[in-house]
Amino acid sequence: MSAPLDRLSAGALGWLSGNLDHFDPFSAGAPAQPLGRAKAALELALLCHCAARLPDPPEALDGARALVRKLWQDPDLPRLFAGIPKHGSAYGLIYAALAPDAIDDTQVRAARAGLDAEFLSPRGKSAYQRIEIRHYADKAGVRHTVEPYAELLPDSPLVAFRAAGPGDPVPEDGAPLTEPQAYAVTHTAFYLGDFGRTAPGLDGGALEHARDLVDRSLVHCVAHDRWDLAAELVLTQYVLGSAPLETPSGAAAVECLVRAQRPDGAIPGRSAAVAADPSAPSREFFERAYHTTLVTALMALVVSSPGRPS
Repeated sequence: MSAPLDRLSAGALGWLSGNLDHFDPFSAGAPAQPLGRAKAALELALLCHCAARLPDPPEALDGARALVRKLWQDPDLPRLFAGIPKHGSAYGLIYAALAPDAIDDTQVRAARAGLDAEFLSPRGKSAYQRIEIRHYADKAGVRHTVEPYAELLPDSPLVAFRAAGPGDPVPEDGAPLTEPQAYAVTHTAFYLGDFGRTAPGLDGGALEHARDLVDRSLVHCVAHDRWDLAAELVLTQYVLGSAPLETPSGAAAVECLVRAQRPDGAIPGRSAAVAADPSAPSREFFERAYHTTLVTALMALVVSSPGRPS
């Protein structure tokens, strides 16, 4: 692991492990709203899931793994997901997909059985939504009717989105993509490449286009201290077959994140513009900081791993 990635990883994992009470949706320190509680638990499970596939999973995640194992056997957790309007089916699917090995999977099996066939179909959904559903359904072992990735690629954000050019309408800050578009690009890469485990299936001009789109977006993120998106884009570079620290934009983004990281290891928000006040109450600070800190930890672990997508 390079020195900047080592610093990011050690600091972020240390902060996350010291704030596990906030990740527990049934603790007094959990985010105030059910949606926030659900997202925090699912994101912690995703980090543990990806880290478990590494040749040497970090010991700093031992406490997080134990918490996820406990939560995934608690019948109140799928009930929490099911009670969130507009997200119940998606969160139930992700819950099933990220279940740890060797647990009592009674609750997980019930969640899988309760998924609606219409939700697992391609009808009325964008290519991006279908890619997301296929990724988690395949991981969960759930039957679905979504098309193969190869059929979805041409209409996916990685291929179909175009950076704004001369005369095109652009976001007010001059970004090559709107914020929702940029996140759709990163998440599409994550699903197609299983968060760095496999190649995403792009080649030729489509791959070069995706790499250029990510590079241009990263340059903008560094210039505007957009930390969360920067971390996701660096991981996207890796998924697309690049060595991020060997690209000017990737190396600059990692240094940008190093500058943003607090002495306690937290990245204090999605960007400098919305960074949490260090004196904020602990739950408020957590709600602002946990996602970007977790994504930074995930990026550093995956990018520094010895394997490459193939």
